[in-house]
Amino acid sequence: MMQITMIAIAGALGALGRYGAGLWAGRLLGTGFPYGTLIVNVAGCGLIGFFMHVGMTTDWLAREYRTAVTTGFLGALTTFSTFSYETVTHIEDGAWAAAAGNVSLNVVLGLAATFGGLFLARTIVGGA
Repeated sequence: MMQITMIAIAGALGALGRYGAGLWAGRLLGTGFPYGTLIVNVAGCGLIGFFMHVGMTTDWLAREYRTAVTTGFLGALTTFSTFSYETVTHIEDGAWAAAAGNVSLNVVLGLAATFGGLFLARTIVGGA
C-alpha cells in the first residue's frame, strides 16, 4: 500500500510540474508551438535515463523510490499523449512544418537527453 501511495504522490507532483511547465513556456515562449510539452518530454527522458541507471546500479535509490520517481513523477510529467494530439492538431490545421518539427525535436532531443542522463549517471556512479 505504501508503494501505491508513493506513486500517487509522485504522480500528483509530476502532473503539477507538467501544468506549471506548460504555463511557464506559454508565457515565456508563446503558444504557437507546444514548447511546454517539448520541455517536459526532453527533461523527462533525461531524468528517466539518470534515475533508472542510478536505481539499478547503486544502492543510492531504493527500488520503491525509483518506481515512484519513474512511474509516478515522470509518468505524469511527460506527456506523450499530449504530444501526439498537438502534432495531429498541427497536421489538421495544415501546419506541416510545425508538426514535423514537433515530432523531430521530441524524438531527437528526447533520445539525446536519455543518453545524456545515462552518461551523467555513469560518470557519477560508474557502470555500463
